[in-house]
Amino acid sequence: MNSKVQELKVFLDHAGRVALVEVAATKGSTPREAGAFMLVSASAIFGTIGGGQLEYMAIDKARQILGSLRSAHSSEFADVGAAPHPPARPPQQLRSSCGGWIGTFSPYRDGEKGNGPNAGDPPSLREEGKGEGQRDADEAVVTLDVLLGPEIGQCCGGRVEVLIRLVDGTIEEQLIANAESEEAHLPHVYIFGGGHVGQALAASLALLPIHVVVVETRSEALEGMPETVETRLTPLPEAEVRNAPAGAAFAILTHDHALDFLIVAEALKRGDAAYVGMIGSKTKKATFRSWFLKSADGGEAEFARLVSPIGGDAVKDKRPSVIAALAAAEIMTALVIQRAVSNADHQDHQAGIMAG
Repeated sequence: MNSKVQELKVFLDHAGRVALVEVAATKGSTPREAGAFMLVSASAIFGTIGGGQLEYMAIDKARQILGSLRSAHSSEFADVGAAPHPPARPPQQLRSSCGGWIGTFSPYRDGEKGNGPNAGDPPSLREEGKGEGQRDADEAVVTLDVLLGPEIGQCCGGRVEVLIRLVDGTIEEQLIANAESEEAHLPHVYIFGGGHVGQALAASLALLPIHVVVVETRSEALEGMPETVETRLTPLPEAEVRNAPAGAAFAILTHDHALDFLIVAEALKRGDAAYVGMIGSKTKKATFRSWFLKSADGGEAEFARLVSPIGGDAVKDKRPSVIAALAAAEIMTALVIQRAVSNADHQDHQAGIMAG
């Protein structure tokens, strides 16, 4: 299983000098929220702050900073005739217009449109001095304050403040620590069954910020799963339901209806499940209800939480990829709603503590 943390580490290990581009603040309608970030190297990027002209501007400025740093390194070695490779430590002065300055990026300057040498270009970066002299290269900071209007070809209508800084050892450690913490708290989605729909659903969910586990009794059904998906081969798949963390989602679509029933029954008896869905027809759901109430000690309230067929029945299309797309949206919606409810409950609890 390949995780996002591993992908981040690989990027940082191989990208060379990297700039961190982070959304520091937002106002109004914006592509991403404060805290969203991306990493930019001379030839690659990791992550996104929402795309569009905002992202292009941020990437361009980040690479200007990286280019200025490379130029500074080259100048330092030119005097001694050495090859222009970076020294063991970055130079103490960043010999460029970015070092030790904070810039403000705006589509208007002093109430008027930007008047750079190229009238059709996006407005240029206005830089203002901060303190005396220049900072160390690793402390170079640029802030882009971007109005998302027609002037830059992005009409969200809001405003975004983007902070750009060079990644040093401390920032790298913090990025990895944050990624590990985020990964540890991802909601879990369990897919029971690795058939055609299970494979398609795993591929759809692998793109989302969740931890996907595919559970199977057949080893061959687990072949070809996405690298970011965890696979578990077990003769007792229903036991995985009991061991799942609170707030997990369960999608049941095995090759055996009797096995489906056992797994669904276990999932419905967990009152903390965010989602319990079973593939099948109305007849299958009715058959399960009869068995669940008469033979599995289930109740009507528990049964009412079952989603079947998964993905709903509004779209009459039985192709695995279509069912998977609809089910993935359904599952993600349930997880987001549960997270919002949990956060609200936590805030109410904290308010109660403060009031007491």
